[in-house]
Amino acid sequence: MEVGKTRTQRGGHAYPRGVPGLSGRVLVVDDNKVIRQLIRVNLELEGFEVVTAADGAECLEVVHRVRPDVVTLDVVMPRLDGLHTAARLRADARTRNIPIAIISACTQLEVDSGRSAGVDAFLAKPFEPAEMVRLVRRLMRHRRGDGDDGLAGAEAPGDAVAGRGPEAVCGAESGHGVE
Repeated sequence: MEVGKTRTQRGGHAYPRGVPGLSGRVLVVDDNKVIRQLIRVNLELEGFEVVTAADGAECLEVVHRVRPDVVTLDVVMPRLDGLHTAARLRADARTRNIPIAIISACTQLEVDSGRSAGVDAFLAKPFEPAEMVRLVRRLMRHRRGDGDDGLAGAEAPGDAVAGRGPEAVCGAESGHGVE
């Protein structure tokens, strides 16, 4: 588990762009350290507190202590993959209402399995960091019940997002937990 506070350097002084934790806490789960770092830095720059885990097993070890507002999961990871991790989070009364996003180069089968496991949103790799931040913010608003979260009008399963190609289905949010 990694917890970091990223700051930008200017003139020899550190200036945080956001106040860590002000926007909420995100548990980022990916076996690729570079991807974890990319997601962590971009979220921290927007004021999120970020904790990372290297696989699903580590996620399940720390989730109750960390108490995240949102969890992002890769699909293919050692020990416990993202789809099984999502299912285990949904099966636990203490974590079943935490919004879950899959951030992965996922297939249609993985998207369908993710929806069955209760995944709230999907984002295809490679992704634009700003798109990932918007997705996490929407999930955070949905959890807090802050009005229109952008999930209710999301694409139906299998719909393509303009300009995204065959992996576009990974960019669509599911309807899990949205009335």
